[in-house]
Amino acid sequence: MIELLVFDVDGCMTDGGIIYGNDPSFEVKVFNVKDGFGIVSWMKLGKKSAVITGRKSALVEKRAKELGINYLYQDVKDKKSVLEAILKEASLAWENVAAIGDDINDLSLLRAVELSFCPADAMKIVQKEVDVVLSSKGGKGAVREMIDMVLERENLTGEFLKLWP
Repeated sequence: MIELLVFDVDGCMTDGGIIYGNDPSFEVKVFNVKDGFGIVSWMKLGKKSAVITGRKSALVEKRAKELGINYLYQDVKDKKSVLEAILKEASLAWENVAAIGDDINDLSLLRAVELSFCPADAMKIVQKEVDVVLSSKGGKGAVREMIDMVLERENLTGEFLKLWP
């Protein structure tokens, strides 16, 4: 049974674009509200979520806090090792994890989990390796599509719908 969803940020939770301004602290990322709603609802079912990303951004920290994400790791070079530590802490196994990633730095993690996803615009090498290539692009509902598929696979769609009468 899937208990933990793991998300990459740039290219999955966002479209991968980053806007910088003249002020060095100015950075803009666009997150999809449907993705966020799916994540919040997933956790209302008593499940867990993690963000493991290769970049560090105050915006990602803010978004993760806003959504109540259980685990946030930024500036990560070895995502699989970080997930392994999370699994030990949460007393979970690789079979309890579904993950989404879009580039080669996600591959080791994606290969290790029970169910792996990538957005429609992920790198071709990633598309060849994952269980599911989503129809949505990164930042355009790919995370929500992933969550909906996991809910269906786990027979939790009815429970999910009951969360919001």
